[in-house]
Amino acid sequence: MHPATRPLAASAALLLLAACQATPEPAAEAAQRQYGQLTFKPCTLTSSQASSNVEAECATLQVAENPDAPNGRKIGLNIAWLDTENQGEGKQDPVFFLAGGPGQSATEVAAVVNQALREVRKKRDIILVDQRGTGKSNPLTCLDADGKELAFDENASATPEVVAEYAGRCAATLTSRADSRFYTTTQAIGDLDAVRAAMGVDKINLIGGSYGTRVAQQYAARFPQHTRTVVIDGVVPNELVVGGDFANTFENAIALQSAQCSKDAACARRFPVDTRTQLRNVMTTLNTAPVEVDYRDPGTNEAHRDKVTADTVTGLAFLFSYMPELSSLLPVVLDEAAHGRYAPLMSLNRMAGRSMDGQMNRGMQWSVICAEDADRYQPAPAGDTLLGPEVARMFFAACPAWNVGTRPKDFTQPLRTELPVLLLSGELDPVTPPRYAEQVLKGLPNGRHLVAKGQGHGTLNAGCMPRVLAQFVDNADAKSLEVSCLDSLSPVPAFTSFNGWEP
Repeated sequence: MHPATRPLAASAALLLLAACQATPEPAAEAAQRQYGQLTFKPCTLTSSQASSNVEAECATLQVAENPDAPNGRKIGLNIAWLDTENQGEGKQDPVFFLAGGPGQSATEVAAVVNQALREVRKKRDIILVDQRGTGKSNPLTCLDADGKELAFDENASATPEVVAEYAGRCAATLTSRADSRFYTTTQAIGDLDAVRAAMGVDKINLIGGSYGTRVAQQYAARFPQHTRTVVIDGVVPNELVVGGDFANTFENAIALQSAQCSKDAACARRFPVDTRTQLRNVMTTLNTAPVEVDYRDPGTNEAHRDKVTADTVTGLAFLFSYMPELSSLLPVVLDEAAHGRYAPLMSLNRMAGRSMDGQMNRGMQWSVICAEDADRYQPAPAGDTLLGPEVARMFFAACPAWNVGTRPKDFTQPLRTELPVLLLSGELDPVTPPRYAEQVLKGLPNGRHLVAKGQGHGTLNAGCMPRVLAQFVDNADAKSLEVSCLDSLSPVPAFTSFNGWEP
């Protein structure tokens, strides 16, 4: 796949986190617990990207793959319950966390969710449901005859034709176990309500990140009577064509990072060429002559030799811009590359690629964007952007070969509701910039938008945000929130060397 689009097509927005699995403990049978009609058993949610495991309760709910054919094929929804010690107020309206992507598994980011919602969990249960097609909810994983995932080199250049050919082979492997037409947001919100009903609760609180904000908005519109509060972080407007605006949002984020450096005396002195210009210069050089580079894997210290191209650089820059902690490295990495020293760039590219590997289910992602976005995409006039229009073309390249479902006629209508809604944005978010949340806020008289200074894609765990979230879910009043503690958030200074930034 085109490396510049790798973080988009493989993860879209952020964003964030790694392959986990829920494993029943040996004594699970004796320790099972009922939550409404669901039987939960102890499980441990583990992750190679997290420093600790999360102890939870796990259950499975069987639902019809095709809601219009209730007697047809059933799929099991994988559910994890992070119990609260509280038995008083709040116990009857749990929080459902909605993962990003599309294609991310909610149970596979349990460690991050548990940390971000630690204050919320003091009073409320946290429920993680693997959206159908992800995690352990009948994942749309492309498997060969031996049960191994079909190989696709994410690091190699590709054309739309190559991606479509791969998607066709992938679709053929799914025919006996899944109908990809029924793995869209519309079926997903039906599943969420089925879980709610099975648990015997009348109202739930929704917290969604990135693509999960689309799921939250669709659920709130369809089931307002069962929705108590909504938190959407990294907001995707219903009318947005996911993938269609990435070139522009990335461009704006790079411009903001450049402006941030120019305001800092040490950064401006160390990097007189702004980040965007430096990025363009390095891309131009590598477009003319890609370079073979010797470098070491930062995780294993193994020696490698690979080719660095312009696509490698832009793909890494996009990954960097997701998180301020990584974007702070971008100026110094680009400066090294501008002087012909590409080893640091390749080392970081390998590390970033490994951290993203396996986070998104590609098949489920295609089911969503091909049914909900692809036919609405209208190419914008060619502009002088770093990524260019090929980003969107690659994003939707699989759709002609995929078994595509449909969406309701009102699917793209802006959310209009009296429900209390808290909207969150990162100031430097390259995927879902604050203007997206402002667009959604227009239909929310009881909504409030908070912009986290200096932050990227995903703000649930930034500074005191966990306390703000708990305050909102407790009071269900966005307008009255006390958020002055967020004023302490600030951009991560750019590294002026690999030893850090100047004091």
